[in-house]
Amino acid sequence: WLETFRPFVLGGHREAIVGCFFEDKTLDVNTISRDGQLILWECGMDIADLGKTRAQIEGEDGEEQRDAPPREKRQRNPDGEDDEQQQQQQQEQLSAEKDLEKDVTTAGGNGLQMERLRDAGMAKEGEERDEQGKVIVQQKRHPFYYKRLARHFLGNEPRKENRNAIVSSVAYHSQLRILVMAFSTGAFYLYELPDVNMIHSLSISEMSIGSVSFNNTGDWLALGVSELGQLLVWEWQSEQYIMKQQEHSQGMNSVAYSPDGHQVVTAGQDGKVKLWNITNGFCIVTFSEHTSAVMAVEFCRNKKFLVSASLDGTVRAYDVVRYRNFRTFTSPEPVQFASVAVDYSGELVAAGGQDSFEIYLWSMKLGRLLEVLSGHEGPVVSLAFAPVASSSAMVSGSWDQTIRIWDCLESSGAHETVPLGSDVVCVAFKPDGEEVAVSTLNGNITVFHVKTAAQLASIEGRNDMEGSVSQTDLNTAKKNLLGRAFMSICYSADGECLLAGGKSKYVCIYNVKEAILLKKFQITQNRSLDGMDEFMNRRNLTEFGNMALLEEREELEGGNVAIRLPGVKSADMAARNVKPEVNVKGVRFSPSGQSWTAVSTEGLLVYSLHKGIVFDPFQLSTEVTPKAARALLLDERNYAGALMMALKLNEPNLLQEVIESVPYRDIELVIGSLPDEFALRTLQFVAKLLGNTQHIEFYLRWSNLLLTRLGQVESLLDSQTLVTLHQNLNRKYDQLN
Repeated sequence: WLETFRPFVLGGHREAIVGCFFEDKTLDVNTISRDGQLILWECGMDIADLGKTRAQIEGEDGEEQRDAPPREKRQRNPDGEDDEQQQQQQQEQLSAEKDLEKDVTTAGGNGLQMERLRDAGMAKEGEERDEQGKVIVQQKRHPFYYKRLARHFLGNEPRKENRNAIVSSVAYHSQLRILVMAFSTGAFYLYELPDVNMIHSLSISEMSIGSVSFNNTGDWLALGVSELGQLLVWEWQSEQYIMKQQEHSQGMNSVAYSPDGHQVVTAGQDGKVKLWNITNGFCIVTFSEHTSAVMAVEFCRNKKFLVSASLDGTVRAYDVVRYRNFRTFTSPEPVQFASVAVDYSGELVAAGGQDSFEIYLWSMKLGRLLEVLSGHEGPVVSLAFAPVASSSAMVSGSWDQTIRIWDCLESSGAHETVPLGSDVVCVAFKPDGEEVAVSTLNGNITVFHVKTAAQLASIEGRNDMEGSVSQTDLNTAKKNLLGRAFMSICYSADGECLLAGGKSKYVCIYNVKEAILLKKFQITQNRSLDGMDEFMNRRNLTEFGNMALLEEREELEGGNVAIRLPGVKSADMAARNVKPEVNVKGVRFSPSGQSWTAVSTEGLLVYSLHKGIVFDPFQLSTEVTPKAARALLLDERNYAGALMMALKLNEPNLLQEVIESVPYRDIELVIGSLPDEFALRTLQFVAKLLGNTQHIEFYLRWSNLLLTRLGQVESLLDSQTLVTLHQNLNRKYDQLN
């Protein structure tokens, strides 16, 4: 096929080409440039001829010219310049024939004219002759070539509103022959080819549309606006939205899970609170009542509402069933709130001030301020209530290098102060309410007993964050490490592990009892973020200093300027080129313990636990094998024994096989013969299977009998298992609906 193919250059655009698309089942091409110019090109060869030699193609062309009419060309532009050229050629050909006839009639017996007429009659199609009538030998044309059919200027329409409009993205559906052109003004236009008729136009944003794409059938159109984080799916035939999504435009500050683990809420720097569905990753609702950055969010444990604290001086409560702001709490004098917490019952809401150093306590039922707790000498950046119904303890962490343990039911504001020797950035309660973990600015995590204030463990986590340098740093990575700390910590659902993230590309999981690092996650590989490198770029270092600290500008623009203003951390409002720095603002474990989430520069990240490939046996002995378990199951019909063996091996496929082999009428008997700890492990496995199984009634019978059996044993059922069961039951219920 190399004999028939050759490189071919298509020219004619005055600006950079944004899109180039082949037609369906042909080699015809459409090209679009930034200035909105569309050019239609026709190929001289069919796609089926690519596998043939030039001799075969020329032979077939000769036969086609003798036997069949010429192949139908693509429809041309009725107003285009090429039609005028075609009409002009036809008129010239017609006038030439008339001149020839005129010469013949007027010349009479002139031999020269008769000879010219005879030569013209003998001439074959495609031959050219000179004045003496000799055939001009021409080189045969290569079969692979392109011819311009038409040119259309589609940028004129958007330039009526904005003369600087350019094409930012294009897409083409070859089956429907529909072209969509998106512009920097936030508008897009749909055209039908080859006539180039405008079907539809719509403005969706004030920012440039970064990308556009059709689905397989061409009915839906996806549009993305990167500057605002917008994603829209538009059905152009019915002219309606299928889906609208928008992220936080200025990053996120905090995150919290709903009690059932189905939803997650995020607090944005743009003053918005967003509720996300964990299963499909879509934003369900956006609350935009706050007028300044939202610093903290917290879910109530009964799932009815969530609260948010903002720098605008308000704490707002949102109903997550009806999606409305039903309570707004304020302080007697304006205060910027930096932290928020809700007690176990959902009756008390506490918020810590960033500029007043006090803690404000409100009643959710009455909607009024109950008490102002004073004592801290620095901003109160973190609050946490005990997550058990039997305790009303609250822990507050401040930049005054102390944590204070309060009893919120005591009206006197009695508290115990625990000095730490470094500024506190985050506090977190253990799920049993007995211990509290504190992250400090020196990079350490310290664990205290709540009632005795005794130190139980200490984790030195600074070295696990691994130093890195930003583009404009004057320090080495080792020096930068001295300024790193975990800005957010959270206990796992069972209370054994601690999740920690901060100003680093790593999120760490520690075992609290042993104070050792279990696993470290690198949240991003994005090299366009600042703070990803461990060494300085020596190319920027000169005898005058780091050239990356300067932004090159023209003389009329004020000359070269410093990239970053001194001391600016969150947002430099000046018009400078600032690379976003990798940072983890908040981490949370799911109530089910099966996943955790983090808000970072990269967005909202969810990590899920997959136990399918982990060998995790339980009370394993040498005689316990999959073969022995199947022998008990199939040969002896000893279902309880086979189930206990499968639980000891802890292999999901074997466990599922054994459970589904138990007859429906014998389930109660099998559960009755299991020891308590094996019954609990069976319930944990059944809870996980329930979300994906087709045997719904069968597994509901297992769940019902196991809950009845385990509910009679004191302190055996854990909340993690119940949350997983509830979560999967809800998911199955939604699927059936």
